[in-house]
Amino acid sequence: MPAVGAATSWLYDSPVVEPLRLRRVPLLTACACFALGDLLALRWQPTLLLAAATLLLLALSLLTLRKTPRIAIVPVYALWIAIGCWCSQIEPAIPQQSALHHLADGLTRDVQGTVIRVRTLPPSPHNLPHPAFEPNAWETEADPTPDTQSIDLDLQSVEYLTPDLSVMQPTAGGVRFTVNGPPLTLHCGDLIDVPLRLRTPDVYRDPGAWSYADYLLEDGIGATGSTKSPRVQILRAAAQPKGDTSPTLRCRIFAAQAWASNRLQSFTTSAAIRHLPTAIRLSPEDASMLNAMLFGDRTHLTRALRESFERTGTFHLFVVSGLHVALLAGGLFWFLRRLRLPQGLAVLLTIAAAFAYAELTGFGIPAQRALIMTAIYLVARWLDREITALNALGAAALAVLVLDPRSLFEASFQMTFMVILAIAALAIPLSERLIAPRLRALRHLDIVRTDAAVPPRIAQFRVHTRMLTDLSADLLTPRLANLPAWLLRAFFWTCEALLISFTAELCMILPMAIYFHRATLLALPLNFIDIPLLSVLLCIAIITFLASLISAWLALIPAAITALLLHLMRFTVDRVQNLTIANLRTPEPAPIALALACACILYCCYALRAHRRTVFATGIFVALLIPLAVLYPTPPRLHPGALEVTAIDVGQGDSLFVVSPIGQTMLVDAGGPTGRGENAAASAWDVGEEVVAPYLWSRRIRRLDVVLLTHAHSDHMGGMPAILRDFHPRELWISIDPGDSPLFYALLAQARAQHMIIRHLHAGQVFPWSDLQATVLAPEAPYANGGTPINNDSLVLRLDYNKASVLLEGDAEAPSEAAMLANHRLHPVTLLKVGHHGSHTSTTPEFLAAVSPIDAVISDGQHNTFGHPSPIVIDRLGAAHILTYRTDRLGATTFLLTPAGGISEASATSNW
Repeated sequence: MPAVGAATSWLYDSPVVEPLRLRRVPLLTACACFALGDLLALRWQPTLLLAAATLLLLALSLLTLRKTPRIAIVPVYALWIAIGCWCSQIEPAIPQQSALHHLADGLTRDVQGTVIRVRTLPPSPHNLPHPAFEPNAWETEADPTPDTQSIDLDLQSVEYLTPDLSVMQPTAGGVRFTVNGPPLTLHCGDLIDVPLRLRTPDVYRDPGAWSYADYLLEDGIGATGSTKSPRVQILRAAAQPKGDTSPTLRCRIFAAQAWASNRLQSFTTSAAIRHLPTAIRLSPEDASMLNAMLFGDRTHLTRALRESFERTGTFHLFVVSGLHVALLAGGLFWFLRRLRLPQGLAVLLTIAAAFAYAELTGFGIPAQRALIMTAIYLVARWLDREITALNALGAAALAVLVLDPRSLFEASFQMTFMVILAIAALAIPLSERLIAPRLRALRHLDIVRTDAAVPPRIAQFRVHTRMLTDLSADLLTPRLANLPAWLLRAFFWTCEALLISFTAELCMILPMAIYFHRATLLALPLNFIDIPLLSVLLCIAIITFLASLISAWLALIPAAITALLLHLMRFTVDRVQNLTIANLRTPEPAPIALALACACILYCCYALRAHRRTVFATGIFVALLIPLAVLYPTPPRLHPGALEVTAIDVGQGDSLFVVSPIGQTMLVDAGGPTGRGENAAASAWDVGEEVVAPYLWSRRIRRLDVVLLTHAHSDHMGGMPAILRDFHPRELWISIDPGDSPLFYALLAQARAQHMIIRHLHAGQVFPWSDLQATVLAPEAPYANGGTPINNDSLVLRLDYNKASVLLEGDAEAPSEAAMLANHRLHPVTLLKVGHHGSHTSTTPEFLAAVSPIDAVISDGQHNTFGHPSPIVIDRLGAAHILTYRTDRLGATTFLLTPAGGISEASATSNW
């Protein structure tokens, strides 16, 4: 023990933190080696060589462990790398259900299968297809009858049709369909027959775009459809099981989740809850938030509610993951230990309760991983009290990866791992050096003799605190003598909570930038407030739910506390969500930035546990460099010296990305739901946010110079608000202002609020843009439209780059093309963006002869109900020997135009 009064740095006033060494964290190191093998298996799979290497490493490991244990670490960890490769290779692939793709041919077929999942849908705006289940579906008109349910089927047989006969043939796979009309009374395991026109989910083939088809395949769904409720027939009820119609475990889990969700929803409409004031009353919207937090059912969350939490970096509160399971398990374990139960019994009861809770959440993959990691962590701590938090984390993560190597590449696993790593590797050693010694020093202040057993600075801190308690007793009252100690404990607890939140946010900034393109600068203070609220809220909400099962009146008091906490959480988010600083969007970090950020995190794990003062100080400095490494602006991915035109795959809509030879950017349209009216544009599926923006971020675009809106139809304008919000363009180019389009005027208001330059263009205008010449071909200056938007409102623009040129036609139809011909505005071009998705109403023979392009591109969607592109137009282009590219077949396609008039084409997904 150092002598009293010794000059000891404040960094060493706490118990020495154990340095980070491989022998102290063998399971974490094994997990890292396994993950490295999992990564290697992506590109390197020599089976014979791997088998030989595995046998050799196994032999070397056994030999060195027996003869020379000191060097055994090398072959043992190398063996873990080989095991990672093997597990990745032998993991079964997700079934692609290709048989269903052949049946999605537009014909209505009888489908028979057992009910796996039944979900009640909230009202969809204007009775459109519900976006949570059919985000990329389009219809020619909205059905006046709303969709009320979503049903998942485990297929048994499907009707195969030929010109001569129809026959039911056994078919494996899963189908998700929506029920239009009155809800059906269906139960898990019911065998039903339903006529469906099957369709495979469309895939947006753009870099960075989210794949709805892959999401469905992970749920075992290969096709979708919709039907009227009277057409569904129950062939055999689950209550009378025969053969294989008895409910499966997966089915029962989904049923439990739906039951819990419905019970909580019905509780908010009970007579008992109506007697409470609004501030402490649970509303149906509150129930939708609680269902998401408690049971993982986000079906009833509105888009506005989702966006407010996404912007502030707190949407993870609605994702049942390691945070929720850990909070509930930690709270229960603490409570059981307070009851003085043996540690082993407390661990077993906590794991059992966590398992039951995970089942109520639907037992999804994130909940399964969180349950496994929580269980292994608790058992590891129970069996070995000296085990470090990092080693327990390694054991839990290794178990998850061995069971499912594919999880290494999923955001949920990475984010859960990063949060726990930040707490265990960064927050705990920092707290042990800076905060925990002071907190421990505040215990048993009345026992003076313990001062001799602590470092001098801590002993001095205890003496000063005792002096403050004496002063508080003299100035106030003896009953408040311990007030200074209470305030100091609260201060240090607050500092510790801030430290944990800060380190978690430092590490979480990496996956947030990769997967969500967000830099939520206010996430730290909000999470500091909301996560403690969430820990209390989850416990009280569970008590409310359990009490409501007995009596709504019994649940009244916990329901009031739950509502108060939930409204307080919502209040904090609503107050900051509209601040610009609250939600900064960022492109995908460059590989070197990712490597640098990971290196910084690894160095901090070592440095913050080092004994040397200089190493520890550099660890703190390097930790602050993590967000800088992730968010530091990197040059965009461009093609200098060429005019680039990329047709982005937005389904049945239009969106083109234009880059000038010197690197200035223009986005022409932004896709959107198909339709001409407000109903289509009201869809909650935001193609701008989910498809166009991720493509631009994959190119590392941070800001657009120009956004051009050809006309105010929703399949061109629907994604625009998200683009304006995320990329802050400097200018907005439009043609005319239609008389009747509220969404168009809302877009103009948004542009003005963002201080954008708005330019109205008309035929005859010629002006330079960047190093190009822009010529407006339509509409003519006298043209006006006082009604709803129509295709001939389209702004038609030609861009010239020396001898190369591109003609962007929007949805201009024959009358607009005739006006361009009559006014002699058309001349040969290098590339033509074909008008109106290749409809026969555009691209007339005279127009095509006048522009005579080398290449043409058509933007249209798979399985669209309009017959686009028209075979007449395709034949016309073919007869003119024009190379024609279609986004429904090729996905996003990039065209590079050279100043000499040359043109080259490539898939946008393979450009980088």
